[in-house]
Amino acid sequence: MRQCLRSKLNRAAVLLFVLVSSLLVQPQAGAAKPAVPAAMTPVASTAGLEADLADISVAAKGTVGVAAWRLDGRGPKVFLNANDRYPMASTYKVAVAGAILAAVDAGRLRLDQMVSVEPRHLVPSDVIAERFVHPGVTLSVHNLLELMLTESDNTATDVLMEVAGGPPAVTQWVRSQGVNDLRVDRNTDSVIRQFFGFPAAGESLAELLAAHPELDASGVRPNAAFDNDPQDTTTPTAMATLLTRIFSGTALSPANTRVISEIMGRCRTGVNRLKGRLPEPVVVAHKTGTIGGTVNDVGVITLPANGGAVVIAVYIKKSEAMMEQRERVIADIARSVRDFYLHAPLPW
Repeated sequence: MRQCLRSKLNRAAVLLFVLVSSLLVQPQAGAAKPAVPAAMTPVASTAGLEADLADISVAAKGTVGVAAWRLDGRGPKVFLNANDRYPMASTYKVAVAGAILAAVDAGRLRLDQMVSVEPRHLVPSDVIAERFVHPGVTLSVHNLLELMLTESDNTATDVLMEVAGGPPAVTQWVRSQGVNDLRVDRNTDSVIRQFFGFPAAGESLAELLAAHPELDASGVRPNAAFDNDPQDTTTPTAMATLLTRIFSGTALSPANTRVISEIMGRCRTGVNRLKGRLPEPVVVAHKTGTIGGTVNDVGVITLPANGGAVVIAVYIKKSEAMMEQRERVIADIARSVRDFYLHAPLPW
């Protein structure tokens, strides 16, 4: 109730500021409109919103990090624990996709290039490993990207990771974008093995999980060793910066910027996260991530009425809350951020 009242007061304050500002700068009849120095450009304060986000985050019973700003770079930026490190889980697939599409831009790969999916690539997830149970699977780079980003398919991810040149090559591409606080160290198979304490080689991950059904519950609980491991982590600021580079057209060609933005716009996972409380119709291009006490969602929210777009990265780690509550925290944060940028005045 308190955070709801505060949100309403913040929005009212922003609207009042816009009204008063517009009245103050109205010229008299026949008079030229006075120039407004850049130093006098009004910028909405983020203090109230950041306090709201801190209040909302308490329900996660863990650590929550947020970074958000307008894609065009105008106006203020919003941060909450944004320089802390968080396990990326499957949000790291954004970086894999970027590295693959950069290779397409460079002529080293083609989107229609066919890639064999070998039994050794299979990692438990909902599409390839579950439905294509026989040898002889070959998919295009484009279809592998589709499965990786819309279904979060782990097998497609590890195939593309190999095609990209492995984790070092993906991290190198991230560094080429000027992003230093995001690191990719392992493929998905290795991340899951380490989370559950399985050996790095030997039995397949599917066989190991089938032999240890008691581990199912631990897959959604915090794991201190995993949560404190710097491998495969990012800061919300770093991920939001990478998303900005991609969606602004800086990182990739116009054609491949469209490819990744359209695929991420078809994401089928995490419907109760960033999109959970946004009024329909809404366009959100995003990528989720989930493992242990970690629940994430990152992407770009398109504002209505040609209002531009907002880049947002929300990370939760060490959460003791139920999954529904973690997702509700992300949804509430996304709604608060969206409403702020929808109503906040832009620099003249």
